[in-house]
Amino acid sequence: MISDEETAGPLNYEIVSPAPKIQLLRYFDKPFDFSISAARTCYSPRVINTEEVTADQKQRIGGGCFEGGHHTVFQHATFSFGLENVSRHFVWSFLHSHPFYNSEQSSQRYVRLNEIKATIPQIEGKENQNLYKKAVTRAWETYNQLTDLLLEDVVKIHEEIFNKKVADEKERKKLSKKAIEIARYVTPIAAHTSMVHTISGLTLYRLHKVINTMPTQWEQRIVIGEMVNAVKKADPDFFMFVQDPVPLEETPEYKFFQEQTQKTQPNSENFISEFDSQLGNYRSKLVSYLEEGPALMADAVRATMGLTKNQMSDNEAIDSVLNPSKNVYLTEALNVSTLSPLMRAMNHPYFVFKKKLSHTCDSQNQRHRMTSASRPVMVFVDTKKPDYITPYQITRNSEAQKVYDEFMKENWEYKNGLLENGVPIEHAQYVLPNALTLRLVESSNYLNLYHKWRLRSCLDAQREIWELTIEEMEQVGKIFPQLLKYSGPDCMVRFKAEVRPFCTQGNLWCGQPVWAWKKLETEKRAN
Repeated sequence: MISDEETAGPLNYEIVSPAPKIQLLRYFDKPFDFSISAARTCYSPRVINTEEVTADQKQRIGGGCFEGGHHTVFQHATFSFGLENVSRHFVWSFLHSHPFYNSEQSSQRYVRLNEIKATIPQIEGKENQNLYKKAVTRAWETYNQLTDLLLEDVVKIHEEIFNKKVADEKERKKLSKKAIEIARYVTPIAAHTSMVHTISGLTLYRLHKVINTMPTQWEQRIVIGEMVNAVKKADPDFFMFVQDPVPLEETPEYKFFQEQTQKTQPNSENFISEFDSQLGNYRSKLVSYLEEGPALMADAVRATMGLTKNQMSDNEAIDSVLNPSKNVYLTEALNVSTLSPLMRAMNHPYFVFKKKLSHTCDSQNQRHRMTSASRPVMVFVDTKKPDYITPYQITRNSEAQKVYDEFMKENWEYKNGLLENGVPIEHAQYVLPNALTLRLVESSNYLNLYHKWRLRSCLDAQREIWELTIEEMEQVGKIFPQLLKYSGPDCMVRFKAEVRPFCTQGNLWCGQPVWAWKKLETEKRAN
């Protein structure tokens, strides 16, 4: 999504760190009454309206539903918040760490970071505060430097793909977004972001309950606390039965952290060595899968249609779902797979991957909420040595590579310096870059992987997540070729169904006729 405020301007090296700004933009009128009316409707031959809810019913039914675990009634009340001046680290670590939300977030791929806007934790001591600010400022300086260094590469690749010269400044500015999406790897995870964030009342209850979960608990208390206060102001009854958050000291992650630090100083080098050796040459490695997955999918198709194996073979059953010339839903703009009786058969094949990717890439990756992952609590995986991902485009530019590597070395020195000065690790890590390496375990059924792969195998996807997608598709395709026979980006699927236009991205077309490729290969991608 392209912002209205995407044009480049002069970079301001003055750090701006306003407090989080939380607005309750939209909500249901009388949300608690609405929840109780929904609960009453369960035991009524008609729909109960909010006007019919009494004070006694709010106490009796509301308390009974909450204490009894009948929490779906609190999902009907929905709240849309405007969040500004919150860190990307908090968003990744907490706000987007679960599947039950909807966000439209300011994109670092399309919005140039002209201001140094970043979260500054409550760090004691002037020396430490200055060290933190210096680390953040250096990141922005390097971001600007890399943007300039990479722009000519971006322009050259664009000219080669589209076979025409980039003549005017307006077009160069548009192409600069390709440069900033690479340069953003050096910006800190403390960088501010803004978004519209919509959740149900039940999700807000849950966020409030685990507000002290590590490692961004101090920022969570501010942001979630303000969200809760805004809802209480709109409807004082809505938190009538909600108990206090679990104290930090009682959370399982904190207890584990305390036990480990009493035994030994945190050192994740052994974990990293073991994890990376298991990956081998992969960045996303298939480590487990359901061997009978395709057979189960075929069985599910036959169960849906009331057919025997003699009437429909496994390959015929799978083809009836995945062949875009037979399944019209595959060429629709809307993803209706969970609503199609036939396509629900894709739920049964299952896959598990171990993955190594950057913080910024996983911020995209985790938006695929139905492909669930066990992500690291960052305080457990801190490294003294730089541990980061380098974008492909930087490896192609020796000057940019030198600037990038020197910055990473310097950035870790800043972080280590903060730790040596006694700054809590959860605060010091905010200066780490978007390029920070994360290692995680991710699993999903084929229905949700298919949707994710289709979106992220498009050449408009950023290269890092695109390469991970290609690795995953290749590995699954070797084991179960029948599942990957028609897979690929949207244009490939539409081409196989002979539905035009093959590419639906309009003027965002990548410039390459990917639909005609026999195979998706990293060597064929120019950018």
